[in-house]
Amino acid sequence: MSESGPGATSTYAAAGVDIEAGDRAVELMKEWVKKASRPEVVGGLGGFAGLFDASALARYRRPLLASATDGVGTKVDIARRIGVYDTIGRDLVGMVVDDLVVCGAEPLFMTDYICVGKVYPERVAAIVKGIAEGCTLAGCALVGGETAEHPGLLGADDFDVAGAGTGVVEADQVLGADRIRTGDAVIAMASSGLHSNGYSLVRHVLFDRAGWALDREVPELGRTLGEELLEPTRIYSLDCLALTRTTEVHAFSHITGGGLANNLARVIPEGLRAVVDRSTWTPGAIFQLVGEAGSVERLELEKTLNMGVGMMAVIPADSVDVALTTLADRGVEAWVGGEITERTAGDTEAVTLTGDHAG
Repeated sequence: MSESGPGATSTYAAAGVDIEAGDRAVELMKEWVKKASRPEVVGGLGGFAGLFDASALARYRRPLLASATDGVGTKVDIARRIGVYDTIGRDLVGMVVDDLVVCGAEPLFMTDYICVGKVYPERVAAIVKGIAEGCTLAGCALVGGETAEHPGLLGADDFDVAGAGTGVVEADQVLGADRIRTGDAVIAMASSGLHSNGYSLVRHVLFDRAGWALDREVPELGRTLGEELLEPTRIYSLDCLALTRTTEVHAFSHITGGGLANNLARVIPEGLRAVVDRSTWTPGAIFQLVGEAGSVERLELEKTLNMGVGMMAVIPADSVDVALTTLADRGVEAWVGGEITERTAGDTEAVTLTGDHAG
């Protein structure tokens, strides 16, 4: 009798789920998870829940827990096509922890969710390696996660990643729009490239319209297209926290999907406006290439991509020198990109971009 006949015995493996491969993936990722820890983490990998010693919060007068969740979008397609999986996790961490730090919260821990069509243990372990490295760069712990195998819904080589993070901030130190004042300076911090947003546009332009291959050597980039597109997201959380310790900070804005203006507008109070001068920086070559290859207008690029700025800080004007020195000492390229002004009557725009990029 055929194994696929009416009388055949059904198994989980026959349905496409390989439990043994999942167990192997857990064993391979353990060494990386151990490196992404903090003293407050209780227990190790393998439990049903990650444990974090909340007594560490006793030093706070009124601790507020902050939470954020995110993924990396269609950038996972680049990792899949190139076959490099140990950087995409850093993108995931950056998307989560840098949302947390915007309110001034210190990231404490993260969990991840990896969904695959088929468990390849080495691939899953490589993804977790990147997540663990990202957590180390962010100063937070990776306390747990889940790997799910979805045969029939995803192809064998398909996967997606998501994560959630928790941070803490003193109630009277929460950053945001209520702290911003006229005359404040807007500090821009350079991105490492596209980060993890706008890849649907980038893929459409460079692959579908321009017909470029990932192994194409691009002189303007100084490397292959695939290497550029897979460049990990810069993680700013420890840099931002250092800034709050060395000088007064009124607000941060994480520049992700929606671009610079839309994200900065989220922390600008009614009645005020941020005026950002494009001439203060030159976006990386990848941004110009996307615009030229797809005949994408500047407004559309600015609504979709970070244009070379991954994080912004709004600070008092007299704190600029200290802020720029702090960031430079930490290896973060930063500059004064604009200022906060009064919003004129009838003006509904919270952010105005002026001038043209240098170069």
